[in-house]
Amino acid sequence: MNQKKTHLPIYIGIAIAIGILIGSFLNFNNSANSIFNSNSEEAKIKRLIDYIEYDYVDQVDTGELLDGAIQQIVSKLDPHSVYFTKKELEQENEQMQGNFQGIGVQFIMHKDSVVITKILKGGPSEKVGLKAGDRILIANKDTLSGWNKKLNSDNVMSVLKGESDTEVNLTLYRPTTGKLVKIDLNRGDVPISSVSVHFMLDQKMGLIKIDRFARTTYDEFKKALDNLISQGMQILVLDLRDNPGGYMTIAEKIVDELLEDNKLIVFTKNKRGEIDKDFATKKGSFENGQVYVLINENSASASEIVAGALQDNDRGIIIGRRSFGKGLVQQVMGLGDGSAVRLTTSRYYTPTGRSIQKPYTLSHGKEYFEHFSKRLERGELVTKDSIKVNDTLKFVTPKGKIVYGGGGIVPDVFVPIDTTQFIKEIYVSKLNEFAFDYVDENRETLEKLAVDEYFSLFDDSDTILNQYIKKLDTIVAVPNDKKKIIKRYLQVSIARNIYDENKFYKIYQKGNKMIEKVYELEKAE
Repeated sequence: MNQKKTHLPIYIGIAIAIGILIGSFLNFNNSANSIFNSNSEEAKIKRLIDYIEYDYVDQVDTGELLDGAIQQIVSKLDPHSVYFTKKELEQENEQMQGNFQGIGVQFIMHKDSVVITKILKGGPSEKVGLKAGDRILIANKDTLSGWNKKLNSDNVMSVLKGESDTEVNLTLYRPTTGKLVKIDLNRGDVPISSVSVHFMLDQKMGLIKIDRFARTTYDEFKKALDNLISQGMQILVLDLRDNPGGYMTIAEKIVDELLEDNKLIVFTKNKRGEIDKDFATKKGSFENGQVYVLINENSASASEIVAGALQDNDRGIIIGRRSFGKGLVQQVMGLGDGSAVRLTTSRYYTPTGRSIQKPYTLSHGKEYFEHFSKRLERGELVTKDSIKVNDTLKFVTPKGKIVYGGGGIVPDVFVPIDTTQFIKEIYVSKLNEFAFDYVDENRETLEKLAVDEYFSLFDDSDTILNQYIKKLDTIVAVPNDKKKIIKRYLQVSIARNIYDENKFYKIYQKGNKMIEKVYELEKAE
């Protein structure tokens, strides 16, 4: 008999049982239904699991079945309610805490080796002198080279990560010297930066890029903001492109630095109609300078709280393309075994009273998140007139500007996506591998180049481009009109392997249409 069919009744049964349990859990405010007042549902589920473990004819992993059942139940809710297994929750928390415990390197599996691609600032590896390009051959007694162990990233991470102050004995091969190097280091806290970039664009304009809103993001932002102010910044470009969101409270603290005292930042409303408002305080350090906020179709959640608060208070100019449209607030609720559900508990509203949540249905499918292709098909990534707005969800800011609810933040100044940079996957299929190999072979020469020098002199003779195209020719011929685009991709990919984020981004943003739009608006002032 088909294995899936054999397990299907059990799967459904557990799903129903867990549904009862979660239903009672989620309604814990209702004492009549609360699991804490009646253990009958809990006992029922435990009995079902016992039957499966001790009496069912086949050997079944009940933990896996329970995970699958809970995932099925949560998938019937809104698109942003999620179930995390213990391992998934640990990974999620690590990203959002702003640090992890390990040796502090990024690496790739390349040929038969674990190759360090970047040394993370502030981590143990930086302190003991590990270098990008080093091959990790042995960590303690674990051999990390050769295919015989079928190494993968998870296996390597399990060896390198660990609690602070635990020792790791590394044996490395360093290509730049051709020698083996032995280094002993203690694992420690490694910061995960969420404010990846900040620098002065010119004498009075500074840029801060926020990648996500983690626990440490406000502190990182404040440090970057103060640094730019000390350099004479009068105009702030806040880059929230491709920022998926994070902690709402962190977004509020960042807005507070930019917004006048007592201005409404955001408010939330739960299903009982309870409203919670958050206002700006007196502590803002950049309440008077000009602000530009860059957003795109992947800017979501906390990013939209920041953009919406500034737009609705007529504070600054929003530039880019309509944001994702997530106006739901989640809370993580533990399930007692290290796993958890992240459930939507309320909706948030911008200061004018608009919800920017885009429409969704319960029991959603993956199409909810496939917004990019749909927006591209409708033309709204190319022309502002193609953005559909609902006139019944029209709101007005204090200075009379029209803004809309019902699906993302519509920018004040629209900048279309650059479709000329679109290229078939086949033309870039080997690009990352080629870029790494090129840097690995020329690292010492490349690392001596200043950023501006690299940008101005990159591949004048098309030598690198032709080497890459030759590598592609075994797959497909490259038309001439695509070569310039491929060269730009190569330039950026190679730079990412050489420079830190600040230096890399200075290269990456040159000629960027949104940055150019900021300069254009400033010039017109």
